Amino acid sequence: MNRAIFLACLWFWGLSTAVAHPISWNKTYQDYFDAYKDVAVDQMHRYGIPASITLAQGVLESGAGKSDLARKSNNHFGIKCNGWTGRKVYHDDDERGECFRAYDNPYDSYVDHSVFLTNSQRYSRLFKLKTTDYKGWARGLKACGYATSPTYASRLIEIIELYGLDKYDRGVATVVVDYNPTPHHHTAHKAVQHQVQRFNDNYFVIARQGDTFRSIGEDVSVDYRRLAKFNERPVDDVLEEGEYIWLKKKRRHAPKEYKGYVYKVEAGESMYSISQRFGIRLKNLYKMNDLSPDYIIQVGDMLRIR
Repeated sequence: MNRAIFLACLWFWGLSTAVAHPISWNKTYQDYFDAYKDVAVDQMHRYGIPASITLAQGVLESGAGKSDLARKSNNHFGIKCNGWTGRKVYHDDDERGECFRAYDNPYDSYVDHSVFLTNSQRYSRLFKLKTTDYKGWARGLKACGYATSPTYASRLIEIIELYGLDKYDRGVATVVVDYNPTPHHHTAHKAVQHQVQRFNDNYFVIARQGDTFRSIGEDVSVDYRRLAKFNERPVDDVLEEGEYIWLKKKRRHAPKEYKGYVYKVEAGESMYSISQRFGIRLKNLYKMNDLSPDYIIQVGDMLRIR
């Protein structure tokens, strides 16, 4: 076989193998998504990165949390050192002995992934896309150089579509809310005005200007008096635009993925606003941090949320 034909065949073989690896459903991937979906949704609300993209990148880069880098260093996104001042590990990747970031827990890896994308000029154009445009994000990540694999974007898209991860980008518009309906008042399956979203094994909506517990309750078919109670507020309290309003009783602590994570208080926050952000009962937030109910938090305070 002459050299030209050999090279042509080799190129065609490489091209065909690059695109001929359809993925199939497996429980290991699904378990990973079940474990980290709440963290990915939380990061989407904070930074504007689609939860589906974060989950697909996490499962792909970490081998569903089972790679050496993920198990030994909690690095789920393959982020290399590049100016990193924290703990480091060395691992063979594109080259031997490359420097990678190491984290105390997986949650810190998810946060750093968000910060890494947000603060890099390389990925700035992606934030002009909607969080529902997972295909645009996947192709943009590849075009901006996040990974060297020629099939990186298509693999992300395949994973998202196979496991239906894009539902976390949209919220759940027809969710069933368990509020102990009476025999004559059935749980609603209607399209609601507010986007109902899920976090910490619970559901919430984000208050809009002029909202009240009554207006939200009518929209999502939850009794407004119960809604106020779930959110630890007087029933006629004024709601502010952007607040999280929980549709079921809040939890005692943040999801298990936040184990070992310490939250740093930012300007304008209160114990109540933090309890709302993470869907934690206020009294439990005080209790976890050995604080009295009359304690006034300060910017920079470090709080346990689990």
